Order: sequence, then C-alpha cells, then structure tokens
Amino acid sequence: MRNYADKQESLLSQIKDKFCQRRDFSGCDLSGIDLRAVDLSGFNLMRADLCGANLSGSNLTQTKLNGANFIQATLSKANLSQADLSSANLYEADLSYVNLCGSCLRRAQCSHANLWGASLCDTDLTEADLSAAILIEASFIEANLFKANLAGAKLCGATLLEANLTKVNFTNADLTSTNLTKANLSEANLWETKISYAKLRDTIMPNGKICAPQIAIIG
Repeated sequence: MRNYADKQESLLSQIKDKFCQRRDFSGCDLSGIDLRAVDLSGFNLMRADLCGANLSGSNLTQTKLNGANFIQATLSKANLSQADLSSANLYEADLSYVNLCGSCLRRAQCSHANLWGASLCDTDLTEADLSAAILIEASFIEANLFKANLAGAKLCGATLLEANLTKVNFTNADLTSTNLTKANLSEANLWETKISYAKLRDTIMPNGKICAPQIAIIG
C-alpha cells in the first residue's frame, strides 16, 4: 500500500508541475486520484485508469482519453471540448454540466452516467452506449448519435436541434419536452418512448415522414 500511495503522489506531483515536460500518462494507474481544477489540456491519458478519480472543474480540452477508464469518476463542470474519449468507459460517471462540445465519444460506454445539463454540441456519439443515462436539459445541437443506445435514458428538456438520431435505440426512454427541431430520427426505435410535449418542427420521423412546423405529440 505504501508503494502504491507513493506512486500516486509522484504522478500527481508530475501532473501538477507546470515546469514538468512530461505530458504522456497513457496507461498509468490514476484511480482515485484528486485532479480537481487541474489543467490537463493536451495531455495523453490514453487507456489510463481513472476509476473513481475526481476531475471536477478540470481543463481537459484536446486531451487524448480514448480507451480510458472513468468508472464512477467525477468530472462535473470539467471542460472536455475537442477531447478524444472514443471507447472510453464512463459507466456511472458524474458528467453533470460538463463541456463536451466537439469531442469524440465514438463507442464510449456511458451507461448510467449523469450528464444533467451537459453541453454536447457537435459531439460524435456514434454507437455510444448511453442506456439509462441521465441527460436531462443536456444540449445535443448538431450532435451525431448514429446507432447510439439510449434505452431507458432520461432526456427531459434536452435540446436535440438538428441532431443525427438515425437508428438510435430510444426504447423506454423519456423524451418529454425535448426539442427535436430538424432532428433526423430515421429508423430510430421509439418503442414505449415517452415523447409528450416534444417540439417536432421539421423533424424527420422513423418512417421518413417530415413533421409539419409546430406539431407536438401529446400523451
């Protein structure tokens, strides 16, 4: 345990040292580490183990995080814009109010994650697993969710303006009061989906039909 703690402390010192030239921590064990409000922009954290780590308020813009383990990690209010999170594991992670605009989460595991109020504008979520995730009031403007799994997800009040929702699995999801203006729902699965009071202006529905302006589904 002593050696493990010393290793963690050494890695933390290197990460926080502004004069340290090392920016590559790929594959490192950083589980449980406290990196709150730390500037990690441009770092290489590919396949790093950040399980249970606290990165709330940290700057992770343009950071390489593909394949990283963020299970039950805290990233609330962190800036992850233009970061690469492809194939990352964010199961049960706290991503509330995080900035993920322009980032890549292709095939990312985000099941049961908390993304309340998150910004995901122009984010690539192709084939990402967002099942049972909390996406209330999140913004997905022009995001790509092609073949993503949102079964059982809660998207109440979310904005999906011009989002690509082709072949998305919305089984048993809650889309109450979502803004789906100009979104593409072609071949999406809406089985038992709650879509009350949703804005469907010029929305392409699963059958290819384009909704007339101002139409909303009630009930």
